[in-house]
Amino acid sequence: MLSKVLPVLLAIVLILQSRVEGPQTESNDEASAHDVIYGPLPQSLENKLLSEKTRSTKTETRRRVGKLPQASRILNTLLSNDDHKLRPGIGEKPTVVTVEISVNSLGPLSIQDMEYTIDIMFSQTWHDERLCYNDTFESLVLSGNVVSQLWIPDTFFRNSKRTQEHEITMPNQMVRIYKDGKVLYAIRMTIDAGCSLHMLRFPMDSHSCPLSFSSFSYPENEMTYKWENFKLEINEKNSWKLFQFDFTGVSNKTEIISTPAGDFMVMTIFFNVSRQFGYVAFQNYVPSSMTTMLSWVSFWIKTESAPARTSVGVTSVVTMTTLGTFSRKNFPRVSYITALDFYIAICFVFCFCAVLEFAVLNFLIYNQTKAHASPKLRHPCIDSRAHTRVCARARACTRQHQEAFVCQIVTTEGSDGEDRPSCSAQQSPSPGASWYTVRQPPQFPKRSKPLAKGVGRKQQQQEQPEIFLPHSPNGSL
Repeated sequence: MLSKVLPVLLAIVLILQSRVEGPQTESNDEASAHDVIYGPLPQSLENKLLSEKTRSTKTETRRRVGKLPQASRILNTLLSNDDHKLRPGIGEKPTVVTVEISVNSLGPLSIQDMEYTIDIMFSQTWHDERLCYNDTFESLVLSGNVVSQLWIPDTFFRNSKRTQEHEITMPNQMVRIYKDGKVLYAIRMTIDAGCSLHMLRFPMDSHSCPLSFSSFSYPENEMTYKWENFKLEINEKNSWKLFQFDFTGVSNKTEIISTPAGDFMVMTIFFNVSRQFGYVAFQNYVPSSMTTMLSWVSFWIKTESAPARTSVGVTSVVTMTTLGTFSRKNFPRVSYITALDFYIAICFVFCFCAVLEFAVLNFLIYNQTKAHASPKLRHPCIDSRAHTRVCARARACTRQHQEAFVCQIVTTEGSDGEDRPSCSAQQSPSPGASWYTVRQPPQFPKRSKPLAKGVGRKQQQQEQPEIFLPHSPNGSL
């Protein structure tokens, strides 16, 4: 019975107490709302308000800067215990450095200098037991100014010609220290690296441009490199300046190189590219092919048009020579013949043969025309004594009469359409038949153009045929 009454009494007491306190709080609020103070505050109230503001400011500052001194203390402790002149694990085990590369841009690739440009983010990770700490911080991120106070691997790029570290607006390098002693070091750099190009199949060639790096002073037994699943991040959103090439992929290789300073581990990554055929086709193949076909136009020109055929052939040969020189202008001076050189050489041979064909054809036609000219008609061979007597008698008759026998060969057309020569005597010599030499006017083949200036009377006299005709004393032939 008593156990049932006690809870009821407690409930009644609580209800009465709440009713009594409620109106008091409401009245206090109303009084504070109606109590408005004008003019300067009393001194006691002003000091009270200042003390409350100071307390709130100190509380907020402690909340904001609460972990900053702790982080500074941890960093100072780590830097004081770390000797950056010695590598971690010295004398115990080699330092293992894990490498990761992120490519920002690749290119351009210079054929003449045999080098290429690449912009990368180079990240290295290793463990340093001297940098371990126990705290709530998972990692500490440090700027590039603190890098000089830590041990950093002395990695260098073996085939680099020029290397640039970006320093705007601050040095583009970062160090992150994890609580288990893991250290991440990242830096951005632009490298001009050498690339040996084998141009034998140019312009259908493909190349693998290497990027090799290793430690400068630590041999294999002190520091080694490894890829973490060979992760190569390539940012395809950026515009790569490859121009004439297409990027086909990457590959890697690890090797040990022996030097006088020791055996060093060398890591090499290859960027595979292949050349686009379009640029070279429009710059070299199309002009050389058109020039070769243009030289063949001379085959349809008449043989009598010697200047036209000669100008076309010579112009084609000169154009092919210029194209061959132009194709080598921005090209490395290699000693072997490339595929493009072979093609241009074949086109040059075709153009030269077109000119040579016209020269040979013109020479053969000229000799054939000369062979078909009118022959020299001569008397058949007779006895030398009889010939001497005839000549003496002819001279005697000439002195007596002082007359010359003139015979002009007149070409007449026969009934069958053939040209037949005939001789008409204008004056008879004295009696005593003899042989006189009569020159027939030259018969040249018809030409479409007049003879050149070099052909004069002397050449016409050499080609003029001779005819020996006998005559009797009464003047008849």
